[in-house]
Amino acid sequence: MKIKEVRDLSTDELQQKNRELVEELFRLRLRHAAGQLDSPAVLGRLRRDIARIKTVLVEKEVARGTAQ
Repeated sequence: MKIKEVRDLSTDELQQKNRELVEELFRLRLRHAAGQLDSPAVLGRLRRDIARIKTVLVEKEVARGTAQ
């Protein structure tokens, strides 16, 4: 997922996407632990996507002035 795609999403969409990716990461970690994961590189890409989403969420909070 590219950063431009992430920035085009609304806050609600970003939060939903983050939940989906975290759940998918959990499932992939289980498969990796069981030795059933074909490409461990998927884990890294997924973690980076989650980090991008979290970064954009914080940027949007700061822009609204609701950051802690």
